[in-house]
Amino acid sequence: MQGTVKSLATRLGFDECRIARAMAASHGPGFRQWLADGCHGDMAWLARNPERRCDPREVLPGCHSVICLALNYYPGSSPGGGDAAAAGYRIARYAWNDDYHDLMVNRLAEFDAALRACGGVQRCYVDTGPVLERDFASAAGLGWNGKSTMQIHRRLGTWLLLAEILTTLEVPPDAPLGDHCGTCTRCVSACPTRAITAPHHLDARRCLAYLTIEHQGPIPEEFRAAMGDRIYGCDECLEVCPWNRFAQESRELAFHARPAIFANRLRDFLALDDAGFRRLFARSPIQRIKRARFLRNVCVALGNTGTSDDLPALRRAAGEPDPLIAEHAAWAVARLEP
Repeated sequence: MQGTVKSLATRLGFDECRIARAMAASHGPGFRQWLADGCHGDMAWLARNPERRCDPREVLPGCHSVICLALNYYPGSSPGGGDAAAAGYRIARYAWNDDYHDLMVNRLAEFDAALRACGGVQRCYVDTGPVLERDFASAAGLGWNGKSTMQIHRRLGTWLLLAEILTTLEVPPDAPLGDHCGTCTRCVSACPTRAITAPHHLDARRCLAYLTIEHQGPIPEEFRAAMGDRIYGCDECLEVCPWNRFAQESRELAFHARPAIFANRLRDFLALDDAGFRRLFARSPIQRIKRARFLRNVCVALGNTGTSDDLPALRRAAGEPDPLIAEHAAWAVARLEP
C-alpha cells in the first residue's frame, strides 16, 4: 500500500511523500502552552478545539495514517534575477504568483478519489485544517522541524509547502529522519524582531509574517522599522538556513514571479482602488489580506525606504477614509519630511 500511495503522489506532482502513524502529536503539550501564553496573537482559530488539532483521530474517526506531502515552491533568488530586493520591496516567495492552496487542493482531490477507490475515508488539508502538520511531517521523516519552527528538508531546504491526508487506510509508516540543525542558530540570530524567542519557539505577535498578513490592526510602532522594505510576509529565517544550498527552482510555473506585481514602484500601490487591487492580485495569496492591510504595509515600507518623491502619494494616502491606511501613511510622512 505504501508504494501505491507514493507512486500516486509522484504522479500528481508532489516532490516528497512520507507516511506517519495517526497518534497524538508530540508537540501537543507545547502547543497548548503556546496558546495559553497568547503567542498566537489574533489567530483565534488556532485556539478552537485544540484537542482536535493535537490528534488526527479526533478529526477523522478510525484514522490510521497521515500521508504527509511536500511541494517545492522555490521561485529563485529574486523576481528580477539580481538582488533579493531588485523590485525595491520584498514579498515572501510563496506569494510571488498564484495561491498555492488552489494548486494543491485540486491535487488532493484526485488523491482522495484514488484512496476512496481503495476503500479509504479521508480528510485532506493544506495548512487549513486542525492538524499539527509539522509534527507529523517530522514523524514521517519528511524533514525535521528547525529552530525557526519551519520545516527543513535535506533536498528542498526550507522552500516546501506541506499538505496532509488523514486516512482510515493502514499504510505502513516511514521512519523519522531526526534533527539535523546541529549547533546552527542562524535563523534565531537573523530574525528582525527577535520573534524566535528560543530554539523551536516562535512568538507570532513579534513575527513580521504574522504582523503583515494575519494581524488586522495597526503594526505596532516598535516593529515598523524592522519591517524594512517588506510588504507581505518575511523570509528572513528561511533565507539564512544552510540547507538551502541544495534547493532547486520549482518546476511549477505557478510559483515563479508574476511580472505585473514586481513592475510597480512602492508608491504606485497607493494609487490602487479596491477594484485595481483585486485585478492586480487576482489568484494571489496577497488578495486575502485586502487593500487596507496591504496599503498599511506599503506605507510602513515607504516610511523606511522612501524619499521625498514619495511624499505626495503618502500625503494623499494620509487623507484616506480608511483609518488603517491613513494612520500608517501619516507615520511615513512624518518619517520622510525634512
